[in-house]
Amino acid sequence: MKLFRKLDSFPAELRGGALAIGNFDGVHLGHQRIIGRLKEHASRLKSVAIVFTFDPHPARILRPDQSPPPLTWIDRKADLLADLGVDAVVAYPTDLALLGLGYRDFFQEIVLNRIGARAIVEGPNFFFGHNREGNTERLRELCDQQQIEMEIVAPSLDGEVLVSSSRIRQLVAAGDVRAARMLLTQPYRIRGLVVHGAARGMQLGFPTANLDAIDMLVPAFGVYAGRVLIERRWHWTAIHIGPNSTFKEEIPKVEIHILDYEGSLYGQILEVDFVERLRDTCSYPSVADLLAQLNIDVEQTRGISREFLLSATKS
Repeated sequence: MKLFRKLDSFPAELRGGALAIGNFDGVHLGHQRIIGRLKEHASRLKSVAIVFTFDPHPARILRPDQSPPPLTWIDRKADLLADLGVDAVVAYPTDLALLGLGYRDFFQEIVLNRIGARAIVEGPNFFFGHNREGNTERLRELCDQQQIEMEIVAPSLDGEVLVSSSRIRQLVAAGDVRAARMLLTQPYRIRGLVVHGAARGMQLGFPTANLDAIDMLVPAFGVYAGRVLIERRWHWTAIHIGPNSTFKEEIPKVEIHILDYEGSLYGQILEVDFVERLRDTCSYPSVADLLAQLNIDVEQTRGISREFLLSATKS
């Protein structure tokens, strides 16, 4: 898969393919359905499947105070799309010039002139161009004029609820990472820089890595079972998000206790997947009570790791 951050020199061999345009934040089951159809169009055209996305999300430019926290970063998004079979991702720099293009100009400049698409696949809630004035009906008119194949993919539903980035954002914000995982193509992931903390975990026999500078949506306060990527290997971890109330510390932190791992991680950027929520955070009457609960958290995490690996093997 090739990742492009501009279109000034888009390769000739990638022109004439099938194109999907959108934010694709999180890369969920609805996106998976779109990509599946995109690949079929690309195969029929004997060409490539291309995703055009925006970096950053247009809301970050137009409504920075109302911009939703992202579910993925660009490289992660590109990897997830590659896993679905996309041949190329264009992460186009979002600026006022791009957002100021009318829908006809956007279609002419991006779809025709730069990418030369011969097929377009979108979801039913697709809008494009200045002030979102372009919709699926206008897109179909433009595609018909240029004899470009076009398909609007039916939405994916979770029961009666639309699978969307907004829905997943609600679940993650509420701490329901299991439900979010069921709607995503991969477990929900954050990344953060390992910084120095109070080293209290080390003193208690449960050393933790403290994550800072997290640029994704952080799940609700709680304790979670998850895994962390270190030097291309996964390690299971118990994750604590929130204040350390037992020690009268009220500043929220993201701390991970990595099972069966020794080594210094200071200064590294770690990627952490959330698999299950274990419990709420709380204050314990004594350190002994806290340690007893931490041991339970670790054993629950081990059990979840076995279940997760078993389900992955079956799938």
